[in-house]
Amino acid sequence: MSTGQSFYITTPIYYPSDLPHIGHGYTTVAVDALARWHRQSGDDTWMLTGTDEHGQKMLRAAAANGVTPQEWVDKLVTESWFPLLETLEVRNDDFIRTTQPRHEERVQQFVQTLYDRGYIYAGEYEALYCVGCEEFKPEAEIVDGTGAFEGLKVCAIHSKPLELLQEKNYFFKLSEFGDRLLELYKNEPDFVRPESARNEVVSFVRSGLKDLSISRSAFDWGITVPWDPSHVIYVWVDALLNYATAVGYGTDPAQFERRWPAYHVVGKDILRFHAVIWPAMLMAAGLDVPRGVFAHGWLLVGGEKMSKSKLTGIAPTEITDVFGSDAYRFYFLSAIAFGQDGSFSWEDLSARYQAELANGFGNLASRTTAMIEKYFEGVVPPASAYTDGDLRVQQIVTDAAANADAAMERFRPDEAIAGIWTIVDALNGYITDNEPWALAKAGERERLGTVLYTAAEGLRALAVLLSPFMPEATQKLWEALGHSGRLQDQPLREAGAWGVLRPGTSVNGLAPLFPRIEQ
Repeated sequence: MSTGQSFYITTPIYYPSDLPHIGHGYTTVAVDALARWHRQSGDDTWMLTGTDEHGQKMLRAAAANGVTPQEWVDKLVTESWFPLLETLEVRNDDFIRTTQPRHEERVQQFVQTLYDRGYIYAGEYEALYCVGCEEFKPEAEIVDGTGAFEGLKVCAIHSKPLELLQEKNYFFKLSEFGDRLLELYKNEPDFVRPESARNEVVSFVRSGLKDLSISRSAFDWGITVPWDPSHVIYVWVDALLNYATAVGYGTDPAQFERRWPAYHVVGKDILRFHAVIWPAMLMAAGLDVPRGVFAHGWLLVGGEKMSKSKLTGIAPTEITDVFGSDAYRFYFLSAIAFGQDGSFSWEDLSARYQAELANGFGNLASRTTAMIEKYFEGVVPPASAYTDGDLRVQQIVTDAAANADAAMERFRPDEAIAGIWTIVDALNGYITDNEPWALAKAGERERLGTVLYTAAEGLRALAVLLSPFMPEATQKLWEALGHSGRLQDQPLREAGAWGVLRPGTSVNGLAPLFPRIEQ
């Protein structure tokens, strides 16, 4: 079913000592929905996620817990990160861990290539470092401490004192790539999206790039620099390379050729690493830059960005245990314009669940199947002559499918769902206008058949189009409409065609897709 076109998409690799919160879940579900959409459209799709397991912060956390860093990350990944994927119904193709040999060996190979090509040199370094960010801080992110940290320089993000580090380090000649990067942003306006993110990156690069320290010698929890074992590779360089090492860079040229380059979806706080440093590293190695970097906004709770230190983090299971994974996926992908900050509140989630899922989509599915059972012994009736009103529904379905596909191409799952939802609204209005119960009473069997076929075929299109966003409910609806086989095998780009549901198909009873939730 492949069109041969590669669609390789990644989440950032997550830091395992942060417990997964709904912000991590948001990114992962967005990437999963994009991957499912392309996979179901016949593209050669590959979705990668994973964990970033090196660095000083991890070393300190392991020591504080009295275990080795490897034991510590193994425990975190097994207990917290694998279960997150199951909770949210994520179908990733691969999961990379930066402590895996396949990653470590290929990172060394990549860094050696940069060294051999003259892009790495040794130098002295003294700068303020934030362990929380695992980053030497630029001037703009260093502020004066207050309270207990009076008189100290602190990180603008973590409000914790910075450490003055003095090391002999290896540097990557990032400063040489400013012009090539600006050229890239100009020639490929979609390389960084949305536009606000693109503008930020362009102005950052225009203000001049400094060379990047790419090794540390003060601790050893990391990947060794191949020509100097007293150094480990800077955790960000190691982390960024996961996108290439996971698809065979250096050891499996056929796979690398098939998959690379990738689309990266990241939170806006790590945009510069992905849109500046990463493409420059790839250029230096003589490889293709990514296809694009999409930076989404933050999820705010009570107006604040979630974080472990401020205890605003909400675990995804707190939502899925009450509302289910489909509602979680639907809510975050539809309620927030992808690329902008969004606010989470329980009231909003609950209201949307009730209005859009239970009363809108769920009720439409229940009453359509119930009327086919009641009036046609559970067998889908054939349609006879179509009226203008019937044809209007068909047009809405066709347009919704095309618009949703275009929105997903733009990395806008929120716009795709809004487009598909026009079918839900149209069908609910159509049933109200055509009053099938009155047609049944008046004995107008042919017209009744046409109306119920139209509603059922509209639901068939909805099941297919919504399946990347709500895999569980749509599979139940698919089976209730008498289809055998997997919904995910239905080609999405043909979902808007009319007349796929065959008259004579047996409809099965459908329990409410979105049961009422007691507040």
